[in-house]
Amino acid sequence: MKVNIALLTVTDTRNIKTDKSGGILVNKIKEANHNLVERKICKDNKKDIKKILKEWTKKKYIDVIITTGGTGLTGRDITPEALDEIADKHIPGFGEIFRYYSLETVGTSSIQSRACAVIANGKYIFALPGSSGGVTDAWDEILIHQLDINHEPCNFVELFPRLKEK
Repeated sequence: MKVNIALLTVTDTRNIKTDKSGGILVNKIKEANHNLVERKICKDNKKDIKKILKEWTKKKYIDVIITTGGTGLTGRDITPEALDEIADKHIPGFGEIFRYYSLETVGTSSIQSRACAVIANGKYIFALPGSSGGVTDAWDEILIHQLDINHEPCNFVELFPRLKEK
């Protein structure tokens, strides 16, 4: 099953041509035979991030939203806070597992990442670091498996129809 993915890069310094992490994700999404249905870049501004994410969560053709950037510790890193404000549910295991895998590649520096995931309006939103290594770890170790309907014993895709249950 192809998953329809929207990709948002949060940055004050990059554009589509210089967005290395976004470019890596574009390639990985295509290699996994999923559909990249939207791609945008926005500044590290909570209001702008929330506006784009809210718009995307209302679009029926989007299944998953991935953000890259804004998950660090500096004052401008506010992507997790933007997600907090629109989240219906948090997926704490995503960040925990991400930091576990990241520990293998960047050592104790993995504690500086606030990578996280939420469900908002029936959509998964994954907030990944802005580094090329961070997005690679997140995709190769977690998302490629959880966005595969055939991954066992369970995966995120099989839950799509039930995410809006009350």
